[in-house]
Parts: sequence; structure tokens; C-alpha cells
Amino acid sequence: MVDVAKWPLFSLMAPQELACIWKACVFGASANEAIFITSDDEASVYVFGLNCSNCLGTGDNQSTVVPKKLDFLSGRKVIGVSYGSGPHVLLVTEDGDLFAWGHNGYSQLGNGTTNQGLAPVLVSTNLLNRKVIEVACGSHHSVALTEFGEVYAWGYNNCGQVGSGSTATQPHPRRVSGCLQNKTAVGVVCGQTSSMAVVDNGEIVCGYAHSLALTDEGVLYAWGANTYGQLGTGNKSNQLSPVQIMSEKGRIVEAAACHSTHTSAAKTQSGQVYMWGQCRGQSVLLPHLTHFACTDDVFACFATPSVMWRLLSAEFDDFLTVAQSLKKEFDNPETADLKFCVEGKYIYVHKAVLKIRCEHFRSMFQSHWNEDMKEVIEIDQFSFPVYRSFLEFLYTDNVELPPEDAIGLLDLATSYCEIRLKRLCQRIIKSGITVENAFTLLSAAVRYDAEDLEEFCFKFCINHLTRVTQTDAFCQIDGDLLKDFIYRASRCGAFKN
Repeated sequence: MVDVAKWPLFSLMAPQELACIWKACVFGASANEAIFITSDDEASVYVFGLNCSNCLGTGDNQSTVVPKKLDFLSGRKVIGVSYGSGPHVLLVTEDGDLFAWGHNGYSQLGNGTTNQGLAPVLVSTNLLNRKVIEVACGSHHSVALTEFGEVYAWGYNNCGQVGSGSTATQPHPRRVSGCLQNKTAVGVVCGQTSSMAVVDNGEIVCGYAHSLALTDEGVLYAWGANTYGQLGTGNKSNQLSPVQIMSEKGRIVEAAACHSTHTSAAKTQSGQVYMWGQCRGQSVLLPHLTHFACTDDVFACFATPSVMWRLLSAEFDDFLTVAQSLKKEFDNPETADLKFCVEGKYIYVHKAVLKIRCEHFRSMFQSHWNEDMKEVIEIDQFSFPVYRSFLEFLYTDNVELPPEDAIGLLDLATSYCEIRLKRLCQRIIKSGITVENAFTLLSAAVRYDAEDLEEFCFKFCINHLTRVTQTDAFCQIDGDLLKDFIYRASRCGAFKN
């Protein structure tokens, strides 16, 4: 959490206006432009800036010190914002629509022209109508990640940062070539002059001239410029197509890069944080193990200048919000008026909160139901980790479970008709899918009628068919699911020979 008033541009706003800011980023060559999202029910998006000619997306080239609302986003939830050094801006909505505006000298807006974009243009139509889930801007290039794990890139390509295998500028979005064509990506990051992103699941940042991609198997790839060793390959040679790095470090769960440095960083599943590239003026050619707990600290301590690589949450520390207060009271026996007993363990909750947050409990706690009179309710359909995670979700809107336990929570969410929780479980399962558990997760998706998750797991199994069919999970599947899988796989051309 950070007070955005520390940035000079936001000092132009009144305190009551600053109090409404939820997420914010400052961008532009002189840090004179800003985008922020408000914390009201609509989560409106505003822009303002000084000495900027085309970066605000308001349809004109006028600077303004009074924030302007982006009306075209009314009724749309923004999940991603990113900017380049031109500047140009990418913005993605919850529906998967991608909008772009600003500098376009190298076709970084993805519309096939080099005309400046005073007003937002819809880029999704150039992505084969794929839904976009994450975006990033480089200095003069752009990257998008689709719902199917495909990485698209376009714009300036002098060092191979578009990943096309050449150095020709790319006017339209095209899939990153080489080994990534057969991989499912869960995040993309790039180096200098990169963006900050507002993303619920995963990270995506793009930079001046190098790019990183993280696959669903936790494998990290890099391509583009390598003047300072920012690719982590052990040398300073540029790469026109993705190459695998950090293969000996274990599964990678997060990759990071920053908008004003040539520094790269990554975090492994075991919690180790590595950095490489330009670090305090020195070139580190291979990933170097740090003592940090998160990738943010890499840029705070070793990047020049010290910058942040992702969007900031603009909340103040001198008081607890309603959401923070609720989170604090979860499983607190001192204030609870009800407890659940699951596998012999208690979870302390508040009836009022459960009734407000969940239709299942709203129906349960009625005068003619026995449960309304009880102080302890026994639960035997679900495991303790699953049920505790569900109750905690009602207090926090967050879930922290491994994908195997998220299957049980998906079952609960289906039983209780919790649509949002069901989607969240699917995200967790997608990010944690591996060759070993892919068929188990596919079976769960079929069982719980999670169509989007089923398609994702099926595609993963097809992409890793040989290894998946040699796992214990595959050997244990029932006949009907096996028949259906073989039939669908054959229609996808999996058995060409």
C-alpha cells in the first residue's frame, strides 16, 4: 500500500479526491501522465497529465490537470493497464477486450498503421477474437496474453523483442514464434521501459527491448536485447526467438522486469528470488540468488533508478478499511457467534457476515431451520482446508489453496452456487496445472461442469500428450472419460499418424 500523494503529479488533486483512488500508475517520459482507478462501485478509470499530446485517450491532444473520466469504459471492469515510453497505453477489461491509444510510430497500437491514437482503438479484433487476460507495453512494442495461454506481440522489433525470429517491425499482433508456439503461457514480462499491470492472476510487463514468458509448467523463456545480460543466458548476445533460461532453478512462479531499467527477476516455487541484467550499473549475466522475499525488492534495492515494476495499490495505512476489518475478524473466537466443526476442528464466524455474503447461509439461518438455533454446525461433506478456505473467502474475497485442494473448493462452490468463487478456483487450478495432475484436474472440470477449465485442461493435455498419458492419473481415469478424451483428441489432430 502506498500514498500516491508522494508523487508530484498527484499533489494537484484535493485530499478528498485522493481518498477515492484504488489503483494508480504514473507514466510518460517526465512522469507527467497518470491513470487511476477509483474505489467506488463503478471502479471508474480517469486520466490526466501535463505536456502530453496523445496519451490520455480522451479523443483530443489537450493536456489537463483535471482528471478526465474515460467514458467508453462505463460498465466495464478494468483488469489490466500498461504503458510504454512513447507513451502508448494498453488497457484490458474483464470481458477480454483490449484497447490501445497513444504513440504509434512503430505500430505499437496493433492496428496496422502508424497514425497516432488520440482515442482508444479495439485491438482484440486483430487477435483472432481471442479474449485477452494480461497486457504489457514496451518502449515501442506491445504484448498480450490470451485466455488460451497464447502470447501475441507487435510493434518495434529492432532487437527481436517481438519474438518473430527477425528484426522487422510487426504492424499487427502475431503469435510469438519458435518453441512458444507449442507452450501454454501464464505470464509475460519484458525489460526496460516496461509497464505496470493491474492483474488478478499473474504478472505481465513489457520493456524496451527484451521479453520473458512463463509457461504453465513453470518454465521461463527469454528473447530480445541482451546488452546488459537481461536475458539471463550467460552472455550478451541478442535472441530473436525465445530461449529457455533458469532450467536448473526449479519451477518458476513469477517473473518480473521494470520500465526504466534493464533488470530482470524471478521467483521460484520454493520462494527463492533471483535477479540478473543491469544491477546497480553492473551487468549480471546469469540469474543471481538474492536474500529477498519478493521480486519487488529487487527493483527497490538494485534497479537504477529505484522503481516499481507493477501497479500500486493506493490505500492508506493509518486506518482499517471495512474489508480489512472483516479480514481481521475471521476465525476470531472473541467476536464470533457461530462455529463450524470440520474434521474435529473449529472455525469461528459471524452469522451476519455469512448471511450478507452467501445465499446458501441466508437460506440456512432462517427461524424455521434448525441451524439458526445452533452454536456449532457439523460439516462432513468437505475437508477442513476446503471449508475454512471457503469461509475465509466470504470475509476476504481471496483464496490461497494449492490446485489439488482447489478442486474440492470448486465442488463446494458448485454445490453452493457461488459463481465468483467457482471462477476463482478455476484460475487457481489453471495456474497450478502440471503434467502429473493434468488429467486429475480435467476429470474434476468435467465432473463440476466447469466448461472453461475443462477446455484449458484438455488443451494442456493435448500439448503435453506423450508425458500426460504416462502418468498415474491417466491410468486411473474411467472408461467414459477416456473415450471422450480420445475422440476429442483425434478431432484436434493429436493422432495424425
